[in-house]
Amino acid sequence: MTRTVVIGIDDSEFSEYAFDFYTKQAMLKGDVIILVHVSEYTSLVQAHPVVVTELIKEEEVKVKRLVDRYSEKMKKLHLGGKVKQMAGKSGEAIIAAAREEGAGLIVMGTRGMGKVRRTFLGSVSDYVLHHSEVPVLVCRHPHSEEHKK
Repeated sequence: MTRTVVIGIDDSEFSEYAFDFYTKQAMLKGDVIILVHVSEYTSLVQAHPVVVTELIKEEEVKVKRLVDRYSEKMKKLHLGGKVKQMAGKSGEAIIAAAREEGAGLIVMGTRGMGKVRRTFLGSVSDYVLHHSEVPVLVCRHPHSEEHKK
């Protein structure tokens, strides 16, 4: 029986830690992995068109490097799956990807923000935990802010 697993990725050590934790501790034989990267272009709406174009080009280069890095990791581990590029708010996009792909599990990292920062900045992992219809594995990096206390 195969299980589809959505893993939220970005260019952070927290995301990489979650991927590595999943592959070492939670992966089941036959899992199909959907790596989801969300570009948040909404913050660019008020910028000058030339600036927006340049920032989008820079983002595309970053995303290509990210996809190449994770593709190589998956290849080394002989894992099947794909990368899904989405835009919008990260939490909403991860939930949408899980629904679209029929995921049985969502895996993601967390920066481990304290209560005050999380209240003002929002937390993608909190959003996903509260809105997901499937189990969510949130992997806290040993160097997250809450572990430093």
